[in-house]
Order: sequence, then structure tokens, then C-alpha cells
Amino acid sequence: MKRPCDHCHKERAALKRPKTSEQLCKACFYSAFEEEVHETICKTKIFRRGEAVAIGVSGGKDSTVLAHVLSLLNQRHDYGLQLFLLSVDEGITGYRDHSLDTVRRNEQQYSIPLKIVSYKDLYGWTMDEIVKQIGTKSNCTFCGVFRRQALDRGAVLLNADKIATGHNADDVAETVLLNLIRGDLPRLARCTNIITGEDSPLPRVKPFKYTYEKEIVMYAYFKRLDYFSTECVYAPFAARGAARDFVKQLEQARPRAILDLITSGESFRIGDTAQLKLPTPGNCTRCNYISSQPVCKACVLLEGLNSGQPRLGVARSRGSKKKGNPTPPGATPLPAVPSHPASSIHIEPLSLFCVYSAAMDHS
Repeated sequence: MKRPCDHCHKERAALKRPKTSEQLCKACFYSAFEEEVHETICKTKIFRRGEAVAIGVSGGKDSTVLAHVLSLLNQRHDYGLQLFLLSVDEGITGYRDHSLDTVRRNEQQYSIPLKIVSYKDLYGWTMDEIVKQIGTKSNCTFCGVFRRQALDRGAVLLNADKIATGHNADDVAETVLLNLIRGDLPRLARCTNIITGEDSPLPRVKPFKYTYEKEIVMYAYFKRLDYFSTECVYAPFAARGAARDFVKQLEQARPRAILDLITSGESFRIGDTAQLKLPTPGNCTRCNYISSQPVCKACVLLEGLNSGQPRLGVARSRGSKKKGNPTPPGATPLPAVPSHPASSIHIEPLSLFCVYSAAMDHS
């Protein structure tokens, strides 16, 4: 016989929450899930009334649940937001074409306008074409850079004030771990921010920052939401996979490990003696996209593709000073992104040893 719900004590428990280990009925789980997201939104003040918010959607579970919950909370709590769905077609046969069918259905289901931008229109290349040139070793570098810029370009076309992404607690924990392993202290210092690019024309927000991936899956499953569950065909080659597996192992041994990793990331401080400064935001001299270098990473990568040197810019570099227009003939000109004032960040001293110790204290 199933035990009663730990919240209402009336209905039978239908699931055990991964985050809290509580036994809940479906109704109480829905309520707890939605109210925790609402609390995160209110506490962090990531939205302002009247803002136009582009929800980055792929048709997957995270973005589908985000679109559903934001639409629900916007009505329930009167956020006063104007919501849009924004999707990127990378041009991955057998994957993205099918997931876009799901996104189009979501547009009808949630009555939220949809905008789709494609790599082919913006850059003149699809990911399938890029993989033929570069192989599967560095393809995620191209996709990550192009996708981030494509989302911003699409948001500009929608006149959006912010972009909301479905990054969840697991994603944030993985990023903390990856940046620590890489020794990338500047990114480590800011990767847990729930708002990124706050001083830029298009800040990004993560309403699911403290939401476990397993609970997102459970919510989508029990709510019977329409989402696409197939993994990207190029995902097995991504370096993030090792970090993801490790975080899952930590979660299995200690469910709070995901939140502990995030808490550790939030507590990190970068020492002044390391002289690690965040890049000064500016604009690319070629496409006018936000960039810390004279030529943005997307233009460097695109130049390599168009010149027959696809590995140009893949290795860690600090930009390119080569002149010329990397946009291929027939490609749609990239919409300009307005410039924004540079921001300064004050950092407190803390040695790498202390950073490591802080992480271990939460293990």
C-alpha cells in the first residue's frame, strides 16, 4: 500500500521528489514545482512588468516545461510579460527538423508567437555541412558560438528585452565543475549568475537555475506535455558529457550534491593578485555583434569555413585582426546589435586552494 502524500496527507503519493526526497501526490508536486520557480523569479527579480521575453525553445523537455510554466505563472501571478517562443534551426537532419515540429505544436498549445531563425539564413552553413568540414571533434564549438549569437539575433528581430533559457540546476552544476577543471576562473566567478549580460542590450535569465532535471522530466511526464526527447546526433562527442555523468553519480550518492555545487560556485571569489579581468564588452567590427574582441568568435569561425580553413579560431585565441567580410554570398545580412557600456566587476581575494576547499566542504 502506497503511503499518503507528505504535503496534503490525503492523496496517495505518486512520486518521490529527487531534490527533497518527499513523497508527493501529483497535485502537490505540480504546486511545489511551480511555486518554487515563482519564488526564484520573485527573489531574483529577473523580470519586470511590461518586458518582452523571448523563451529559447528547442522542443526538448527543459524548454517545453519552461514555456508551459512561464505562461502559467505569467497568468496566475500577473507578471505582465509579453512572451515569445524563439527557436534556432541548426540544420541537423533527423534531429532538429523533427524537434521543430514539436515547437510549432507548442506555439498552438500555449498561444505564444513563434520565431525560428536558422544557421543557413544567418551564416550560409548548416551544422551538417560544418561537421563534414570539421568532423565531430570540435563541432560543438561551432554550434555553441553560432547558436548563442543566433538566439540574440532572433531576439533582436522580436524586439525582446530578455531571453529566458531552460538551463536547469544540473546544467549549472556541470558548468561549475567544468570551469573548475579547466581552471577558467573568470567564467567560474560568473557561471552561477541567474542573469548574464545584465548590462548588455539582451540579458539572459535562467528561471530553472535551482530546478532539478529529474523533476523537470517528471513534471513533463505527469503533465503529458508535448516535447521531443531524442538527443542531438552530435551530443555524444561533447566534452560536457563526462561532467554530466560525474554530477549524476554525485546526485545518486547525495541528492543535494547538485545544489551544493551551485552554492559552492556562488561562494567563489577570484583573487585580485591573479589579475584575472573579465573582457571589456564592445562590438564586432564586422557584424556589430557584442564582442570583447575586435572580431567576434562567430566571424572568426565563419571566416575559417568560408576560406577552407575550418579550424581557424577553434583553438583558444584572443580574436582575429584580419580584414574582410566573412558573410558568404546569398546569406542574409546579420541584424545589428546596439552597443552597450562596459561594466566593471569588483572581485574579492580568495586563493585557488580556498576555492577547492569550499567545494570539498559541500561534498
